[in-house]
Parts: sequence; C-alpha cells; structure tokens
Amino acid sequence: MNTAARIARLLQMEEHKVSNTLSLLDEGATIPFISRYRKERTGGLDEVQIQSIKDAQREILELEKRRAFIIEAIDKQDALTADLKAHLLNCKSLVELEDAYLPFKAKRKTKAEIARKRGLEPLAAALMKQNVENLDYLAKPYIKGEVLDIEMALAGARDIIAEWINERAAVRDIVRREFEHAALIRTKVVKGKEEEDSKFRDYFDFEEPLKRSPGHRILAMLRAEQEGVIRLNLGPDQESTIQRIERYFIRNRTAASEQLELAIADAYKRLLKPSIETEFRQAAKQKADAEAIAVFAENVRQLLLAPPLGSKRILAIDPGFRTGCKLVCLDEQGALLHNETIYPHPPQNEKGKAAAKISNLVQAYKIDAIAIGNGTAGRETETFIQSVRLPAGTEAYVVNENGASIYSASSVARAEFPNYDVTVRGAVSIGRRLMDPLSELVKIEPKAIGVGQYQHDVDQKQLKEKLDLTVESAVNHIGVNLNTSSEHLLQYVSGIGPKLSLAIVNHRRKNGAFQSRKEILEVAGLGAKAFEQCAGFLRIPESKNPLDNSAVHPESYWIVEKMCKDLKVEVSSLLRNNNLLSSLELERYTNEEVGLPTLKDIVEELQKPGRDPRGKAKLFEFSKEVRSISDLKVGMILPGIVTNITRFGAFVDVGVKQDGLVHLSQMADRYVSDPTEIVKLNQAVKVKVLEVDAQRKRIAFSMKGPN
Repeated sequence: MNTAARIARLLQMEEHKVSNTLSLLDEGATIPFISRYRKERTGGLDEVQIQSIKDAQREILELEKRRAFIIEAIDKQDALTADLKAHLLNCKSLVELEDAYLPFKAKRKTKAEIARKRGLEPLAAALMKQNVENLDYLAKPYIKGEVLDIEMALAGARDIIAEWINERAAVRDIVRREFEHAALIRTKVVKGKEEEDSKFRDYFDFEEPLKRSPGHRILAMLRAEQEGVIRLNLGPDQESTIQRIERYFIRNRTAASEQLELAIADAYKRLLKPSIETEFRQAAKQKADAEAIAVFAENVRQLLLAPPLGSKRILAIDPGFRTGCKLVCLDEQGALLHNETIYPHPPQNEKGKAAAKISNLVQAYKIDAIAIGNGTAGRETETFIQSVRLPAGTEAYVVNENGASIYSASSVARAEFPNYDVTVRGAVSIGRRLMDPLSELVKIEPKAIGVGQYQHDVDQKQLKEKLDLTVESAVNHIGVNLNTSSEHLLQYVSGIGPKLSLAIVNHRRKNGAFQSRKEILEVAGLGAKAFEQCAGFLRIPESKNPLDNSAVHPESYWIVEKMCKDLKVEVSSLLRNNNLLSSLELERYTNEEVGLPTLKDIVEELQKPGRDPRGKAKLFEFSKEVRSISDLKVGMILPGIVTNITRFGAFVDVGVKQDGLVHLSQMADRYVSDPTEIVKLNQAVKVKVLEVDAQRKRIAFSMKGPN
C-alpha cells in the first residue's frame, strides 16, 4: 500500500485528496498557501487537515526508517529468516516492530546472559517443557564451574526463562492490555514533604484509573515527581496480571511448572512491568503534551488574532509603584515620539503633577487612546487615569502585558531601541499591542506570552513547531502590509522566512516603498516559487492596482480582469459592488485548474477587499467595588476578562491581581466538554464568585446565570 493510501485510510480521507496534498508539499508549497489557493487540488482541505497529512507522512517515514534499520541489524546477525522478514515487513506500528526486534537487540550483562555463559540454557529449555518432576535429577549435571548447587542452577535457568517470557510479543501484548484497561496511577507524598504548603497537596495520596486521568493532571503529577514531592507508580493489579501470563504458559502441574511460575513472577516484576510502565508513562506524557500544546497553541492564536485598535496615536503606560510609571508617546505607525516617568502612586504620591503631565502629553502629541499595562500597579494606574480630565473621545484601554518584559530585554528590542532602557521598550510594546497585537507579539517567543499551562514541562521541540505553525497561520490569515511590516512579521508570511524577510526590509530601505506586488521579485534571492507562495498574503494599499491590496492572488488577476471586461467596468468599480458581483455567472470562468471554490473566494474578497477579520478593540472596565482579593464576597457578580483557557476551564481576571477559575462544570447551564465552546481569550464575561481562598490565592467563579 502506497503512502497516500495508508494516510487516507488512517485519516479516513479520500486518497486523491491526500495524494495531491502530498505532491504540493513535496513541491515546496506551504500549508497556508495550499489551504487558501489550491482548493481544487485538495478538495477544500483546511490547514488542520493538511497538517495532519504532513504529520502522518512524517510518522510513516520514521517507521519505515526504523524498519529498514532493524531488518539490516538482524541480517548482520545472520538471523533474518524469510518468515521473520515477512513479519517485520507486516508490522504496522513502532511498538510491534520493537517487540519483534527485542530478542535480537545487543544485551548488557544481564542475569540471563550470565546464566547462559554458565551453560544453563538447556536446563531452562527443559523446564519450559513442564514435563519434569525430579528437579534434582534434571539440574545435577549443571553443577560445575561457577554453579555451586542445584538451587543456583535452577535460579540461573529461571533467569533465562524470565528473559524469554519478557521477549515474547504475545506476553507483552497481554501485559499491555492489562495496562490499557486496568492500570491505576498512584501517588504518595515523599517522607518529610507532608507538612509543606505545596501546590501539589492534592496528589499527596492520590489514585485513579490511568485511562480516565486528564492530561493536565498527568503533567501536574509528573512535575511533582520531578520536584521530589511525590512518588508515582503506574500499573494494573500485579496478582491478576501475573495470573494472566500464567494461563498463557502453564499447561499442567509439575515441579517444572512451579519453577516456571517463579520465573513468570520474576519476569513481570523485574522486566515486563518496568518496561511496559515506561512505555505507558511515555504514551501518557505524549498524549498530555499534545493536549497541552494544542490548548496553548489555540490560546496563542486567539491572542494573536485579538482585535486591534488600528493606526492611532497612543500614550502607553508601563505601571509601577516605587519606580514610577513609564510613559511613551507613539505615532500612528508605532514610532517612539517621547518618553518620561511619572509618580502618581506611593511612596511619592505626585498625583497632581502626574495628571498635569498626562494632560499636556495628550494635547501635545494629539493622543487618540491610552494603553495601560495590566501588571504591577496596573489597576491603580487605571483608576488614576480615569481621574484625569482628558479630551472627549480619548479612551483608556487595559492591555495584557504578558511577555513585554521578555521583549524589552531581547536582542530585537535592543536593535529597535539601542539608546533606551528596558522600561521604555516595555512601554512601547504595551502601546503597540493595543494598535496591532499580531505585529507586536510575533517579536516574542510564543511560549513566553503566558497563555498556556505546563508549557515548560511538555516536549519543547513539538511545542516550538506547533507554535511556529500557529503564528504562521495567524499571520497569513490576516495578511501583512508589505511596506510597513517588520522583518519579524514578514518572516512568518508563506514562502518568505527569516533570510528573505531581512532582504525585503533592506530592499525597502534602499529603494523606498513597493508600488506593486510584482516589484517584490526585484528583492535579491526571492524567486518565482517564493513569489507564488507569498504574494497572495502581502498587501500594498498604495498600489495602482487595487487587487494588490486584497487576498486575490496575482495568478488570478486575469480572472478578475475578464470579469470586468465582460461587465464593461474598471476593477475599482467592481470592488464592493455586490449587485455587479452577484450578476456574474461563475461557471464561465472555470477551466481545468480554476474551479468554483477559487472563484467563490475571489468574489468574496472583491465584496470586502482588505477587510481585517479581527474587528476593532473594545473598551472594558473592571468593577470599581473590588481591587484586591479581600474585597471579594461569595455571591458577587463581576465583569471580567478571560486571560487563559485550559482543558478544565478558563481563568478570569476581575481586577484583583489574582485570576480565578471558572471550572468546566460552571461554564454554562448545560454540559460543556470544551471551554472554547463558551469562551475565547480576552473575551469580556460576567462571573459569580463561588469561593475565595485568600491564603492559597484561589478564587472559584461561575458563569451560570450571569451571562
């Protein structure tokens, strides 16, 4: 079965869609490009489906690489029979392959190896037949050299049998089934840690079926184990599992079979259980990682796609108490115009002086909006700004500053602002986030944005891959302005990458703004393939051709021009003209490569060219009744902002410097399996206070009723 057929069966897709997608990927096409501009070839597969095909292909290639290695390794031992080779070629999983390879793996100095060197393998084979009653008679010939007595001979034979049992694929499958259906995950607190006020207290004495243990709990327990707080054990009931193995081997009751029972118990405790436990630990960790990474990636995507305020003149504030509040004034493009520090809070309490300074700056720099970081002193600064007399229409927004400190200390920030300290850079980042979250957040390593859980515990390579794909998807979903975007934003555009993004910015500095999409071909190193991949995602508002500021790909301009010719209008007259667009007979413009999916996308884009799907940033205010966790009372209904989403619920900020949890069971008056059915990141919600534990800094909210 070819790769496309295998993937199609695995993912339950049509083979021709998979085959065409694999061909496009092999040709160097990116996932955003394939999803947007090659719908006819893929049958309209979305980015998630295309990524799943790519992942499946990688897994198959890794499996085949391992299969080839194992076959070659066994062949070098002159042990590759025709039947064994056929079995290896038929193995459908890595687990199955490794089980088949286990008897042929190079072994360390094991108990079984020592027994073999002492000549005890024939005795082990005789015991396996289970038809011997006189063990003394059977074992006596083997008492020689290092084998001092009968018990020593039998013990060595049992060591060999235990290894044979461990290497038997059918036995390993028996144990796996027991782990799969009946394994429990158990934890016990490490002696001496009982009195600690640990965040892992819930796992000091814990037990639940592994198959029902959610990913976030697995990761929490593994972290607790790593930090030396608990001991973790994973496995099914030992006695019943050993009995299942005995039923596989024991045929009758003899003295030899009693030895076999001892070998089976030893094989399970010493070899099988640790091996399969490791296997299931890894599988549980991988599943938990995938779950956590998916949640984190979705949170990052939502944050990247948060509504922008747009090109406005911003006064941004990075709040602080003792060190003051750092102010920066930014122009419509985010360029730094002015910076200074005010001290409206204790210990200085220079409220009057600070208010006058704010008023002067708003007037002097024609400020449209104020951005306030939500970190230390954020709530107090918001209250202070609300007390300042500002021109009508000048609104103050609270901005999530997670990761701003990471950016301010980064080489990217130093290159942008070499003559300013980290406080100025942090304030600039806060202001730019309000203008356009996507453009600013791409400068920060995604996992530093702070909207995940256990992101430092999961597989870091997989996390980076997933987050990079998420950023790429978000950037291409929106499109970027070719003449104003930074190299950090441009590098995520389909087909560009870090090297070409730098080349584009350098070309722009040297030659001025691009006047058309075609001009990007003049950039050194950017060829026809890169142009094909990136052109549809680039926007040039200044271009004479209005299609250059749309998602219509240059390869399809001829279609729009033919439509205009048929309607006897200019391209500019066709844009946003729903009457003309609805009169088109799309079938007239189809050919072997262009079908209705592409034509419908073109018409949809012509109806609203350049529209930002993110919408506009909205103003939000916390309740003035609460400022700290001590102000919260059970039963209060408060406005809040969703700051983080997990598998088990959502965290909400109500302005008390400690986010509270809305558990999955408290999200709606119906069953909810996924929090994203109900909430999105940065969404404004109303919550009811259910419980407040000030000592442990835990708040429980409910969204039942208030929303």
